[in-house]
Amino acid sequence: MIGSVISKNGIKIRLTAERWTHIAEAHDYMAGNLDLVLETIESPDMIIDGGEGELIAIRYYPNTSISKKDMVVIYKEQGSDGFVITSFMTSRKEKILKKGVIWKRHQTS
Repeated sequence: MIGSVISKNGIKIRLTAERWTHIAEAHDYMAGNLDLVLETIESPDMIIDGGEGELIAIRYYPNTSISKKDMVVIYKEQGSDGFVITSFMTSRKEKILKKGVIWKRHQTS
């Protein structure tokens, strides 16, 4: 296991070496962004219903290794345990949002 964090539902979400290798190989720009992946699960801007029991955490970062982007982390919670499925960055989150926002960070002015 590379790391774990607690989700908004209070569930420990694990990131395994196998999943991190998959993420970094599928999206080479992700290699230096492990901390952002874990932070996105722990402190997302919003959580989307993945439709197949997955949750999708999204967090905006004004500065990443490839410019301003939204970090997307797809994970699953099962009982008192959970795990990361995949992660990537996007500048077009609208399609993901159409799946249905189930939690959103309260914005203070």
